[in-house]
Amino acid sequence: MAGIENEAPSRKSKEGSSVITAPKEHEKPIDSYVNENKSTVSITVVGASGDLAKKKIFPALFALYYEDCLPEHFTIFGYARSKMTDAELRNMVSKTLTCRIDKRENCGEKMEQFLGRCFYHSGQYDSEENFKELDKKLKDHEAGRISNRLFYLSIPPNIFVSAVKCASLSASSANGWTRVIVEKPFGRDSESSAALTNALKQYLNEDQIFRIDHYLGKELVENLSVLRFSNLIFEPVWSRQYIRNVQFIFSEDFGTEGRGGYFDHYGIIRDIMQNHLLQILALFAMETPVSLDAEDIRNEKVKVLRSMRTLNIDDVVIGQYKSQTIGGVSYQGYTDDKTVPKDSLTPTFAAAALFIDNARWDGVPFLMKAGKALHNRRAEIRVQFRHVPGNLYNRNFGTALDRATNELVIRVQPDEAIYLKINNKVPGLGMRLDRSNLNLLYKARYEKEIPDAYERLLLDAVEGERRLFIRSDELDAAWSLFTPVLKELEEKKIIPEYYPYGSRGPVGAHYLAARYNVKWGDLGVDE
Repeated sequence: MAGIENEAPSRKSKEGSSVITAPKEHEKPIDSYVNENKSTVSITVVGASGDLAKKKIFPALFALYYEDCLPEHFTIFGYARSKMTDAELRNMVSKTLTCRIDKRENCGEKMEQFLGRCFYHSGQYDSEENFKELDKKLKDHEAGRISNRLFYLSIPPNIFVSAVKCASLSASSANGWTRVIVEKPFGRDSESSAALTNALKQYLNEDQIFRIDHYLGKELVENLSVLRFSNLIFEPVWSRQYIRNVQFIFSEDFGTEGRGGYFDHYGIIRDIMQNHLLQILALFAMETPVSLDAEDIRNEKVKVLRSMRTLNIDDVVIGQYKSQTIGGVSYQGYTDDKTVPKDSLTPTFAAAALFIDNARWDGVPFLMKAGKALHNRRAEIRVQFRHVPGNLYNRNFGTALDRATNELVIRVQPDEAIYLKINNKVPGLGMRLDRSNLNLLYKARYEKEIPDAYERLLLDAVEGERRLFIRSDELDAAWSLFTPVLKELEEKKIIPEYYPYGSRGPVGAHYLAARYNVKWGDLGVDE
């Protein structure tokens, strides 16, 4: 499936601020210039009738088209087992499309143009013959141009390899590039992940595999390295000398709600911690990369993951939500879900303390917390700084020294924001101190709607930008951290601590934090 890696045009900046971009096509030497009229991109969504395709992938592709980010010549094909006509696919897709708030005037016209580029082919995921039929249709639309093909696997992991094999042997590009986006989960442990990688590499090169973690496409996660590496005030304090602990918090205010079958096979540690939170941790803690090149950034992330201690079961707390009545409304417990076994011990909540054994972070606890059916919905990074040595104003805080420490909060969702908690004097004749926020609230500062993470990642895949996708050695290092503790939890059948639906989670999470002299930042009085 190895194809010619033609460079796609770099994205345009629509902001007034300066943006570092790769050289544009017209800046290349004439002899390496590829006439856009002679190349095309065909995007095939494998599993087009599924929820992810309907709710995320097609809307993201339309948003890219709406923003003029897709090439002039492109075609989108839906591929699934369901019998459907082109018209039926377009009708299904049209129900989920929306336009940017700031550009609604030609919305209907743009939708019609986009839907006119969408087609459908029905087939089995393990049928080379069906993929040959797809290949024929793709060639008809490519009309002799250089064909670049992107396959998005929005299908269950047990059929990844079959679909990749068929696409590789029967529908890969003959004269352009071919790339495949693979959705998580990437296995259940080190062994199954390695087996999946090896199977995919029978048909693809590593640089053709785009392992997607949509959290890496979130605006605030992408801003993390900008915040750190382009602001002088942060990089000098980004170490054990000044940082007391770092917290990565993910919470949802809803349960599995009828979709427990998938979740029960994986649990919250595999679903959220081993990928989303660990990837953010690696970006947060990495050393300054040589450049913004994808390989340089991913090399630094791998170094962080390889420097981390293997997770010990004593540093993990697991929980499972139980039924609760709130305001006269009854909410089901996890095992009340009909798609979940009644005796399931699968955790819906987990907290863990991790450590990076290197010169920058030695001894600093990195705490993770993720859960479903909690009291609110949020994803954030909280950096708690050390106490001020010999603080002159300690007496003004009394015994609550934690109230006197600075804290940097990067809120990924909802209401994206970056704020720094500082101490200041309350106006008046007395000496009363207050804790205030220096706050960058995105919706107040920027009028432009923040793009969905899938938009950025799909655009990167089309352009061949791999910075936000996961390399196989990153994946191996991530699984090696969590696999031992996952196996121990399952082999010993450790019972999770039960917590009521809509609560703040198990009490054990607080004891875990207290062991390292930490208080969870999201549960403070000022939150």
